[in-house]
Amino acid sequence: MLTEITFHHDLPDAQIAGWLAERLGRELDRRDGTVAISVPGGSTPFPILAALAKSDKGRDLDWARLEIWPGDDRCVPADHEASNYGRIAKTLAATGARIVELTEDAAPPHFALVWLGMGGDGHVASLFPNTDPQVDDARQVRRLTPDPLPPEAPFDRVTMTLPKLLSAEALMFVIRGSDKLALFEAAAKGENDLPVARLLGHARGEVNCFA
Repeated sequence: MLTEITFHHDLPDAQIAGWLAERLGRELDRRDGTVAISVPGGSTPFPILAALAKSDKGRDLDWARLEIWPGDDRCVPADHEASNYGRIAKTLAATGARIVELTEDAAPPHFALVWLGMGGDGHVASLFPNTDPQVDDARQVRRLTPDPLPPEAPFDRVTMTLPKLLSAEALMFVIRGSDKLALFEAAAKGENDLPVARLLGHARGEVNCFA
């Protein structure tokens, strides 16, 4: 593999939430001030985030010091059902965490952890294959148009770029399904040039994958 990845197999959402709570607790303990993380949209993260917020370990977190950004978003109003920002804010409303909207002119902070998903076409965040993402992109955030537009969310996107994602101290993936896992593993071995492969090929920090 191009980068060392720690795989965690067959963990239910509650256990992933527990791992995340412990990780966030360590990050809060080892530094002062705000701890910033990024989380994905789509269907997978929200049950995990909900479990995190309701768990004993989650309730013990100093949420007021956590700043949470979507790694990408659909270009829709915050109250639209397709808004990642809106769904994150709703899911974590009771925690007191600061949820930050990702806009085209945003200046994201340094992230202790970036949590990503991966599409069946190998995209990460909203870096779809047609957008030809580059690891030396001079920008941290870009607006772009997936091609083809996903039918479940046919909107332009705003997304963090590969160098911004790679600047995080650690990366975390939750991959559902054997086909996606096989694609992810091939990307980690450098067997394709999909966006996820470009990301993993240049990752130098800790990478965890829950599959």
